[in-house]
Amino acid sequence: MPKNVKVMDIMRTDVAFATLPGSRDEVHALLKEKRVSGLPVLKDGKVVGIVSRANLLRNPEEEQLALLMTRNPLTIDPNVDITVAAKILLENNIRRLPVVENGKLLGIMSVADIVAVLAEMNIPDHVGQYMNPMSVPVWTNTPLNVVARVMELAKSKAVPVIDSDLEVVGIITDRDVISASVIEDSVEVADMSNGADDDEWTWESMRDTMSIYYSVSRVKVPDIPAKDIMVSDLVKAAYISGVSECALKMKRNRIDQIPIVNANQRFLGLLKDRNLLEAIVNCS
Repeated sequence: MPKNVKVMDIMRTDVAFATLPGSRDEVHALLKEKRVSGLPVLKDGKVVGIVSRANLLRNPEEEQLALLMTRNPLTIDPNVDITVAAKILLENNIRRLPVVENGKLLGIMSVADIVAVLAEMNIPDHVGQYMNPMSVPVWTNTPLNVVARVMELAKSKAVPVIDSDLEVVGIITDRDVISASVIEDSVEVADMSNGADDDEWTWESMRDTMSIYYSVSRVKVPDIPAKDIMVSDLVKAAYISGVSECALKMKRNRIDQIPIVNANQRFLGLLKDRNLLEAIVNCS
C-alpha cells in the first residue's frame, strides 16, 4: 500500500458545515444542495456535533439542530496515517471524521476518500469476501416512505431494488430519499374533554370538549413507487472482482455501493464502500 499517506493528504478542505443555533430546514437544504450525507456542526468555531441524513429521517418532526445532531463526534488529527483512520471508521461504524488541529476545523475525511486511495493500490483480493449478503431488497413498486422505513430498520444507507423477475434493476440510497423529501407543515387537532372518566354523571355524548390546534413541521417522504426515484443505471461487479477494481468504479461513478451479481446477473449481495476499508486495514 502507499506508504506514509496521511489524513492531510486526502482530506477535503472545502467543508460544508452547520452552526449552532441552527434548524433542521437549513440542514435539509444544505444536504440537498451539497449532495453530502452529513455535516459537522460548529459552535464558536469548534466542532460540537455531526448531523447526517439519517438523523433527519429518524427524527422527522424535530426542528432544532441541537437535538438532531450527534454530539461530541470523533475527530482526527491531520498527521494520522489513513490506516488508523480506516480502523476508527470501521470500529465506530461512522462515515466521516472532522479533521481538527488545535481546536480548529481544517477539513473532513470520509470513507469515500480512503476508497479513492484503494483504487490506486492494485489489490486483487476478491470483493466477495467483503460484500454484505444480508442486504434487504425492495420491490420496484414499494412506496418510497416504506423503503425509508425498511432502510431505517435494517440500519442501511442503501437498498437494491428488484423487479418481479427478481432481477436487480436499481439502487436507492438515503441521498435519494432526502432529495425526494420535502418539509411539510400541517395543522393537527387534539380534543380534550372537561368531563372526568370516573364521573358517573358525565355521558360521552354530553361532555364539554375543547379542541386544541397545533402546527407540526416534519420531513415528509412521499409515497411514490421506488422505481420513480431509484438509480437504474447500475454499476455492477462480479463476486471475483478485485478490491481496487471495485474501488475505482466507486470513485469514477461517485457511488457508495455496488451490487454483486453472479454469471446470470442474479443479485448476491451489496458491496458497500465501507466494506472495502477492511482491505486497507488488512494490508497494514
